[in-house]
Amino acid sequence: MVSEVEAETTEQRILDAAEELFYGRGIQAVGMDAIRTASGVPLKRLYRTFPSKDTLVEAYLRRRDARWLRDLAQHVDTYDSPEHRILAVFDWLFLWFNEQGFRGCGFINSFGELGAASPTVADIAKAHKDAFRRYLADLVAAADAPAWLTDQLVLLAEGAMTTAAISGSPEPARHAKDAARTLLRAAHADVVTAA
Repeated sequence: MVSEVEAETTEQRILDAAEELFYGRGIQAVGMDAIRTASGVPLKRLYRTFPSKDTLVEAYLRRRDARWLRDLAQHVDTYDSPEHRILAVFDWLFLWFNEQGFRGCGFINSFGELGAASPTVADIAKAHKDAFRRYLADLVAAADAPAWLTDQLVLLAEGAMTTAAISGSPEPARHAKDAARTLLRAAHADVVTAA
């Protein structure tokens, strides 16, 4: 009988391999045999842990979502000023874009590959983007900036992710940060004018 710790370790090995392969090559290009080989987990145990590729894809995306949002928040939380916390989002994006093997947003990529065929993948991608929007909305509210700023910041961040992936350059994060700084000034001018 497999212990709970062993089962958890097996699951982590499978998810680590799946993430590297799905993110690096694309979900459709990677079969369960490749996951087995990369994880070192026998195929029988792999299917016992994840009964189908669909369940593995869902687990990969959910784990990526939790880690991505946690890592972003940890970086932003190192700043005190509400305005700096907003701009720190773009600094974190710049760091992410510089990582070895960066291929853009895993959720945009998975939605592009499977969104039309898999309602679950579409729902997970949408939930991730909604959570990111709520996170930015909270930062905007904490900065006493108008709510309209949230959607503009979301578009800047999402555009930077896509442009960085296509161009192979981290610079879109810096351009987006400059635009966000301009928007923050405009937002605060609106608040002062309204008062």
